[in-house]
Amino acid sequence: MRLRHADGTTVHLGYCTNVHPAEDLPGILAQLDTYGVAVRRALDTDPLGLGLWLAAPVAAALAADPAARRRLRHELAVRGLEVVTLNGFPYAAFQAPVVKGAVYHPDWTTPDRLAYTLDLARVLADLLPDDAARGSISTLPLAWRTPWDTARAEAARRRLDALAAGLAAVERETGRGVRVGFEPEPGCLVESTGQAREVLSAMDTDRLGICLDLAHLACAWEEPVEALARLRDAGLPVVKVQVSAAVEAPDPAGSAEALRRWVEPRFLHQTRAAGCAGAADPADPAYAADDLDAALAARLPGAWRVHYHVPLHAPPEPPLRSTVPVLRAALAALYAGPVAGCDHLDVETYTWGVLPAARRPRTDAELATGIAAELAFARDELVGLGLATTAGAVSARSAPVLRAPQSRTKEGAAS
Repeated sequence: MRLRHADGTTVHLGYCTNVHPAEDLPGILAQLDTYGVAVRRALDTDPLGLGLWLAAPVAAALAADPAARRRLRHELAVRGLEVVTLNGFPYAAFQAPVVKGAVYHPDWTTPDRLAYTLDLARVLADLLPDDAARGSISTLPLAWRTPWDTARAEAARRRLDALAAGLAAVERETGRGVRVGFEPEPGCLVESTGQAREVLSAMDTDRLGICLDLAHLACAWEEPVEALARLRDAGLPVVKVQVSAAVEAPDPAGSAEALRRWVEPRFLHQTRAAGCAGAADPADPAYAADDLDAALAARLPGAWRVHYHVPLHAPPEPPLRSTVPVLRAALAALYAGPVAGCDHLDVETYTWGVLPAARRPRTDAELATGIAAELAFARDELVGLGLATTAGAVSARSAPVLRAPQSRTKEGAAS
């Protein structure tokens, strides 16, 4: 959906489709009907924005086939859907039974990652609405933090130079600009905005910048105003914001039983204690663990934040909570002022299928309802900051159809 900032900027808000498993064009088209159209109707909005995830094989096929790109654009348009941003972080198989560290491969030291991202740029240039100012693609922040040495750093630098040149070529050929945002994430080479400043500030910032994931920002225990100032001072533009929230445990020792219910086998749930904010290395094992079960075993000191994206409108039951206050502070820092801080926002809760069983959607319709509720929540937060929405939008606070699926056991009592 589209909103308008007081400075006249059109702000695009959508949801990321990496929550769905389809990795070929027929499957992607089917999920447009199953989820995209259902979410659009629930929100009574036209168009609805999608942050499309295209696995590497389908991205390559679309990049090589102009007719297939035209077909995808048509199929989106007839359903009242639009795409201004792609998620290029997962390369493939993101909803496999076990993903964990595989999501960080191939990384930016490899030609495969470069080829994939440029394929996405070619596809996105043809999907962009005619009146869209630009497109954006989010990607991993170079690599997992280990192994890393000067040879790998030099290889990544060459790939980023080639990426900027490739994006310039796409713009010359199509007339459409596409920017790539590197997404700081716990455990990666770039986890914090301070590390982004150190590692990424020398890249071509006309075409490359930062994708700011608000759950990741919270897990690094960063203050949004300070983090954004750090990026601004380094000359690093925020080209995309992922509107997300993480799990927070103010008292991990007293919440251990509740936290164990969030341990699951598919994704990494990097855990950071509050002390990581003052550490030279935010992944210092004194304050950090690369998965939730490891954090429970290590008994990290102090309050925790867990890289586990939770529905924005449905926080965990006490004694746990979500990092929505960080989300609100970040949105205020980006949009409450006279100039919009970014024009592309994506709600990215890819973990619906691995939530504790009582909180997990049982049907496609329940998942669509949950996604719609998240989007309504994000939209209402932005409207509360002064952005104007288009006619026909329904308030999340007055639309019972958009409530989260009800929990069915004491373990997951409805929030």
